[in-house]
Amino acid sequence: MFIMRPAAGTDAADIASMIRARCDWMERRGLESWREAVDDLAGQAGSGSMWVLETERRIVGCTTVMAQAPPKDWTPEEAAEPSLYLFTTVTDPVYREHGPGTLIALWAVDRAARQGRKWVRRGCFHPELVKYYATQGFALVKEQERSAGHLYLLARRAERIDLGRLGVTTDTD
Repeated sequence: MFIMRPAAGTDAADIASMIRARCDWMERRGLESWREAVDDLAGQAGSGSMWVLETERRIVGCTTVMAQAPPKDWTPEEAAEPSLYLFTTVTDPVYREHGPGTLIALWAVDRAARQGRKWVRRGCFHPELVKYYATQGFALVKEQERSAGHLYLLARRAERIDLGRLGVTTDTD
């Protein structure tokens, strides 16, 4: 059983450890990682916008969830649509067979629907992630050039999902 809950400040060390495990996995495959930003990312625990996925009291994933659109990513019309925005979703590669990234995404889709929102949106800089997010029901909406690279912006309509059937509960709404 997995539980999705708000990250507490006391989770920072465990989140950092999980992110480092993902960095190791990425670097072994020749991919860019978040190594330089681990402490900043983990430091978001307790901010109210980071959520963690855990099982057996071990953090196996995290994501940042915001209700405001990044100003450069979405038009004013798009930003006016009630949406949740996912940032920096990271999962522990040891739990890959359980699909923690998909569980986090589906939790967000259900959460958005329960809150009366229309969309869940996210962005990424790697075409491989676009393909992966498509397996979670996200569609590529548009692409933009940024100083950090080529940005892909994706969206999925919010809908109710039986998370219990997937083995996910939520600590709080």
